[in-house]
Amino acid sequence: MKEKIIEIEVFGNKYRICVKGDESEKYIGQLAAYVDRKMREVSVKSRSSDVAKIAVLTALNIADELFVSENSIDQLRKALNRLETELAQIEDQVKENENDFETLGKITP
Repeated sequence: MKEKIIEIEVFGNKYRICVKGDESEKYIGQLAAYVDRKMREVSVKSRSSDVAKIAVLTALNIADELFVSENSIDQLRKALNRLETELAQIEDQVKENENDFETLGKITP
């Protein structure tokens, strides 16, 4: 597995991280920029200069975003399952109606 070291900056601190496999530098840079932006938002709202506190609050905010997104995905999956069930019922009704129409066509001149 191919490994390389890249440097990112988050909240004014530079970090060297090991990137393994097919992870792109651009993607890692986007993640770092996202975390940096979130930490800056938290630091303004909390008015704290404690980097550890800001990092923990940011992690909690990002975890909240994840949980809300996962809940939304779960709700969408449930709605999709309901729609698939309804579609299957409609398809069954259409097949029954086609059979009834064919039968009716055979007995009417």
